[in-house]
Amino acid sequence: MQQQDTIKGADAIAATLEQLGIRHAFGIIGAGNVHLFEAITRRGYTEIVCVHHEQAATMAVQTYYRTHGRLAAALLTTGAGSTNGVTGTVSAWADSIPCLCIAGNENSRYTFPDNPLRMWGVQGYDSCQMVERVTKYAHRVMAIDQVALELQKAAHIALDGRPGPTWIEIPMDIQSARVNPAALAQFEAPAAAEWIDAAVSAQIDSVLDALRQAERPVLWLGNGIRLAGAERLIAPLLEATGAAALVSWAGIDMIDSSHPQVFGRAGVYGQRAANFILQNSDYVLAIGTRLAIPQIGYDLNELARLARIDVVDIDADEVVKHARRTRENVRCDARAFMDALLARLQPAPVAAKSDWLARCRAYEEQFPWVGEEHADAPGWMNSYRFMERLNRFFKPDQVVVTDMGTALLSGHQVLRFKEGQRLMTSTGLGEMGYGLPAALGVSFARDRGEVMCLNCDGGMMMNLQELQTMVHHQLPIKLFIFNNDGYLMIKHTQKSLFKNSDFVGTNRASGVSCPDFSKVAAGFGIPSYQIRHWDECDATLEAVQAATGPVICEVFMHPEQLFSPKLGVVARADGTLVSPPLEDLSPLLPRDVLDAAMIGGMHEKSKSL
Repeated sequence: MQQQDTIKGADAIAATLEQLGIRHAFGIIGAGNVHLFEAITRRGYTEIVCVHHEQAATMAVQTYYRTHGRLAAALLTTGAGSTNGVTGTVSAWADSIPCLCIAGNENSRYTFPDNPLRMWGVQGYDSCQMVERVTKYAHRVMAIDQVALELQKAAHIALDGRPGPTWIEIPMDIQSARVNPAALAQFEAPAAAEWIDAAVSAQIDSVLDALRQAERPVLWLGNGIRLAGAERLIAPLLEATGAAALVSWAGIDMIDSSHPQVFGRAGVYGQRAANFILQNSDYVLAIGTRLAIPQIGYDLNELARLARIDVVDIDADEVVKHARRTRENVRCDARAFMDALLARLQPAPVAAKSDWLARCRAYEEQFPWVGEEHADAPGWMNSYRFMERLNRFFKPDQVVVTDMGTALLSGHQVLRFKEGQRLMTSTGLGEMGYGLPAALGVSFARDRGEVMCLNCDGGMMMNLQELQTMVHHQLPIKLFIFNNDGYLMIKHTQKSLFKNSDFVGTNRASGVSCPDFSKVAAGFGIPSYQIRHWDECDATLEAVQAATGPVICEVFMHPEQLFSPKLGVVARADGTLVSPPLEDLSPLLPRDVLDAAMIGGMHEKSKSL
């Protein structure tokens, strides 16, 4: 075969990325992927965004997809290049976010599974074995004619069913080997699954009967609805069922927070009103949310004690994990289920639950999202009140990403979103350092568009290097940094567990410190602001929102501010510790107030607190 009749494997990979419509790849060049970088750049379809840590690449691809529903790729080199990418891969796995990870490796003569050596060549190891339990598909390409097929297959699997990351490892010699394009095998996708069979149809009928009979129904809506492309069905479903609705943290932005049937976010760090609504319901239909511990608390038997609970989930294991408490466990794609339920409801919608919705609104009035527990400490702004103020400055198309800690908790408990606005974070793995790479992914998905990143001093230090990526591309990222002298959530954990013990490894005095971020900003050439008091807040927020390029705004808060309300461990009078039911959040309400708020009366645990 003549040389001009062949192309390099890397060229075939670049062409396949174009065929798959992958416009952006995030990564760092190395010996293990140098052929890929050259071929992709020369082809000119897929833009490579050079980050400064592979962890950032596998985090950025997540929000890239979440922003506009198109796959991005992470390009990882051999050895530490691929191990660095694992945290973001696990994060994508935990949150069911599809992405394509392409890892290099040593020459294929070393990478056969029966090689008894732990290390292969230089920096080589079995990356597929490492990630096979945290990806939907992990495969090493060992024949040049299979490169296109494997990438096509990985992209299909990433998006099919419950989405998630896939991992294709391509040894260096496969990248540089030559092949006739006509010899490249192509992947043929299997027929799409049919979700509504006779068994599921019967379950939907059972759900419909429960909705009609319920007096206090709640629809608990999760991000699986958006992943299924069904968020536009939420409002019609609420109208047809007359039910109250709660949203998971990952699903906050699926429907306008001001919708008259949407009452917030329940959970361990939920809003008081939302938790009362959940705990007083008589029927719960959970769609596209896996009902993890942060949502349901620590004792399944105490969840919505007066209610029948039905669950809709695409994952066969997730849908039955609470089967001892749930009734109908409907394994189904969220969109297929909602379409089928709406079709049954269309000729005869459920009668409006006016009394129940009025009670839900009364809970909201009695227990506002920002309440007495969020009072400012002398000389400090409370982060919950700051989030409430920040909300006033949102733009119609505002996109917000958060890191962990203060940014996550205060933001998800207080911020309200309208149609066209978005909120994204890592809710499964909850890794510090997610915020800034997540902002990169959103910005590139929006054609280098604007994004607000809510971060904290501790989390910033995990991926601080990506400030240079932001500066290099002059991305209009509004980076807020909550400065609370270290790791605030862990400070509270230490105080809870060790009562009179000093902090260890959580603040400057106990061994961990963060830099002056104004000086850091100056070093990167980024304009910066500081907010310490309310009298400088509004003008600074206006200036930050008016900026057209990168900007940093540091917000100073009390270094031991409480996160509340939350479900915490409470001491009885005799000193024993107890975890109350989900409606009994700390700081504890007066017992008569709690008792009056519960239709079935106060739980026995709560009576002793």
